[in-house]
Amino acid sequence: MLHELNPFRPGAGVRPPELVGRQPEIDLVDLMVAKSRVKRNDGGLIIYGLRGVGKTVLLNELHRNVERAGWVTIQFEARPGSAGPIAARQSLGRGVAMAGRRMTRFRSAVEDVRTAVSTVSSFALTIAGVSLNLGVAPSDHRANSGLIEVDLEELVADLAGPLQKNQSALAIFVDEMQDLDADLLTALLAVQHKATQSDWPFYVIGAGLPTLRRTMAEARSYSERFALHEVGALTHDSAIEALEKPARELGARFTRDALEEIVRESQGYPFFLQTYGKAVWDITPDRNIDIDVAVAGIAEGNADLDQGFFPARWDRTTPAERQYLRAIVDVGGSTASTAAVAEHLGVAAASVSPARQSLIEKGIIYAERRGYVSFTVPNMDRFILRQPDADS
Repeated sequence: MLHELNPFRPGAGVRPPELVGRQPEIDLVDLMVAKSRVKRNDGGLIIYGLRGVGKTVLLNELHRNVERAGWVTIQFEARPGSAGPIAARQSLGRGVAMAGRRMTRFRSAVEDVRTAVSTVSSFALTIAGVSLNLGVAPSDHRANSGLIEVDLEELVADLAGPLQKNQSALAIFVDEMQDLDADLLTALLAVQHKATQSDWPFYVIGAGLPTLRRTMAEARSYSERFALHEVGALTHDSAIEALEKPARELGARFTRDALEEIVRESQGYPFFLQTYGKAVWDITPDRNIDIDVAVAGIAEGNADLDQGFFPARWDRTTPAERQYLRAIVDVGGSTASTAAVAEHLGVAAASVSPARQSLIEKGIIYAERRGYVSFTVPNMDRFILRQPDADS
């Protein structure tokens, strides 16, 4: 078959040919849109899960859907580290500025829009130093305190009226939300809470690692204002569909045993399904993909993963950190007790705490519950077992 027709597209944030198994989240946001038109707000949405399950793809899909519905949107990705808070505020400020430009095209409640745009200008200038030329001077008494929670609430309050009168809403989409600094995360939670109480057309829709749930709970008790949806591996039927439908549309077919083998090896994780699907397509000699081609494609796919996807994490670790990772695999597979890891290494738990903390900061493991650690990437345990010198 022609390689250029290959429908499978592994890659971070790259939409697969068939976005399957995510209809509940799509339906929920469609319902948000419908309720916003009758001035009802039931809160935002948080999707969480491991890396490689398609959170960014789903977030982008939801973003496209609400934009088609006429919503005004802001989208950015949080970053870890000391530069993260500044980058997030710059992205938010510039996003608000773009939202203001879009609102100047509203046809209803023109005077209300002018007032709102004045607040937009003030907020963008205060939080990000962005000067706007929208024909309205920045407000001298709204969204300019320098306190992110106060300014964001005033911004949303002033935008609510003109947004509703123009059958629109404001949505902030945040990827890697677990990396937001505490002040900005708290502000987003608090303003979503206020918006839900007041039925303002404002929504925070975010995605992050499983630790995001605990981070939100620790930041503010308003996390109940969000629908929390775990995004994980696809069901068996959805995984089959993700492979079979794109191939069938291009005149190719998988045998049943070939499909089952790829789904089994991928464990239903979308990134691996796309990786194996691409490899299988590239090596099959004709339009019939049988078990032999599937097995060879899986081996080829694993070689690709071992050259890029997994080493992007593994190569950033020290020898001591690799010993810790190998111990996780030895005692628990993908999740292990920190006490059991220390015991397996023959050391006191305190002596391996620096390695554990460093691995968490690097985004390779996470601690969703006290006393346990897990890999942020599916099948990392399998990769580690394939390494001949995992302890060095």
